[in-house]
Amino acid sequence: MAYNSRKDKSLLRNFIGGIVFVIAMVLVLQLLLALFTRHNKELTVPDFTALDLQTVHRVANNLHLRVEVADSVYVKHLPLGVVFSQNPPAGSRVKKNRRIFITINSTVPRMVTVPSVIGYSLRQAAAELSSSGLTVGKLTYVSDIATNNVLRQQYKGRDIAAGKKLETESKIDLVLGLDYEENSTDVPNLKGFTYSVAASNIIENSLNVGRVRYDESVKNYADSLHAVVYTQSPDAATSVPMGRNVDIWLTVNPEKNK
Repeated sequence: MAYNSRKDKSLLRNFIGGIVFVIAMVLVLQLLLALFTRHNKELTVPDFTALDLQTVHRVANNLHLRVEVADSVYVKHLPLGVVFSQNPPAGSRVKKNRRIFITINSTVPRMVTVPSVIGYSLRQAAAELSSSGLTVGKLTYVSDIATNNVLRQQYKGRDIAAGKKLETESKIDLVLGLDYEENSTDVPNLKGFTYSVAASNIIENSLNVGRVRYDESVKNYADSLHAVVYTQSPDAATSVPMGRNVDIWLTVNPEKNK
């Protein structure tokens, strides 16, 4: 009986020792896994948009992140060489040494050829300029028998001939005919539209884009691309003379568009 008792105690000790060993191994493995994967040690990706490459690399190095230029675009309204977009986006949680892919604004402006839109209707001229990489600037109306017929095309206050080279997205001002018996138009409803869509609607209705204001919710260029109109002046459906300015205010705050 004494022999069996000692044997039972030995088995119990071995059993308990085995459990303790397994628990210890699990803890050691979890510790090693945490060390190798940096478990629960993530970094918040900063916003690199609109920063130059030197600043981007300095910020990334301080945070133990790696930055790689993946592509380039040309956006006229951004300084040359700054970051246009990034992936992962700002605010993402990533591990140390993660690569952040960025798209920069090209340091070389893209040039396009100016077409001739004289004799076109306003709608046709806008489409032709857009397909050439240009945009409609200011509309000026003068007396003529044909309303919205393009009489002259200008750049920075001077006539510009077809074939000239300009930076993409440059604005071409149009001098248009106006029959004073049909000189009014209705202001379109712009609420909920981004700037680019709102501006196109304003031009299509023979009006000019006036003041453009962004509220405090718009903090960077990326925000401005997603911001939408929440108020306008004059109000929608108001009848005004052709060529009148329409002011717009934009936001990314959804509460302002309810």
